[in-house]
Formats: sequence, C-alpha cells, structure tokens
Amino acid sequence: MLRNQQWSKVKKKLDNFKCDSLKERVQFTVTNYRRAHDQLGRAFITVDKKEVLNMCTITSEMALNRREYVIKREKQIPYTDWSQNRIIWEEAHDWVLEEGIFAQYDFFDAVDEYFQQPIDESLKSSNMLIKIFALIDRRVGKRTLEKIKESILSENEIVQFFYKLRCDAEGLRISR
Repeated sequence: MLRNQQWSKVKKKLDNFKCDSLKERVQFTVTNYRRAHDQLGRAFITVDKKEVLNMCTITSEMALNRREYVIKREKQIPYTDWSQNRIIWEEAHDWVLEEGIFAQYDFFDAVDEYFQQPIDESLKSSNMLIKIFALIDRRVGKRTLEKIKESILSENEIVQFFYKLRCDAEGLRISR
C-alpha cells in the first residue's frame, strides 16, 4: 500500500510517468497536518503553479458524513442502527468520488491502482484520478488521445481539463 511508502519515492515514480510536454507544468503535492487527529492532510495537483485539484481529507470526510446522513434518512434507517454502516459508508463514498470530492487517502489509493494496471485500463477507469494520471502519462500517444476524444466529452469537467491540457501540450487540435 502506497500510503505507508515515503512520499518522495511515490512522487518520483509518478513524475517518471509524466509526458515530456507536461513534466515541468504538472506537479503532485502531499501535505500532512501533524496536529490533525489522524495526521492526514491533503494532496493536490497544480498546473503552472496553480492548484487545479484539491484532495483534502477534511473536506471529503465532511461530504461523506453529510451523504451518509442523507442515505440513512432516505432509507429510514435509525441513526442508532449501526448494522448497515459499512454498506452505507461505501455507497456514500462512491457518491463522493463521483462528485469529484477526494481525500488524501483516495489519492494514494488511485496512485496505487494506477501503478498496478496497464495504461489502457487506466484510461477506461471509472476513477477520475486514475484517468487523469493516464491522460498525462508518457505511454499515451497522440493517436490514443485522438481515439478517446468523443468519450472524454461525457467525463467530469476536471478530466476534460486534463485532456485539453495534454492535447494542447502535444499540439493536437481538438475542436468540438
């Protein structure tokens, strides 16, 4: 599991997969808050030194708790009924991820999965973070970027942003 590895080693491996055209422009950063009860913090991605994706554990946990509350209310499950907590948490977590709200641990889980699977699987992943990693991966060429153009239109805004960034960096014209 990557969360237990030293961040500098994980970052170096991630950076090695970046395409040359974005190597200096896209940066991955992890910050831990030592005074936080779990010492987790956030991960974020910057493009040209501007933060474009923030994966804050506190923000994610708040959204997750709100969603769990909504699910319990909709399913009329008493707040004191703990028997379905794991199922409800998983449903809420899936919803939060689909909304593009990520915690630092989601970032590490996505990086771990990305490292372990072929690039074509990463491009088809339902996880936005994995898809973003794949879009800036040096193993993805111009022909592949052209092929996935139509499917990107149905993706979340941040995935489209990274697709456009990569295409622009490679000199590909993507008219809609």
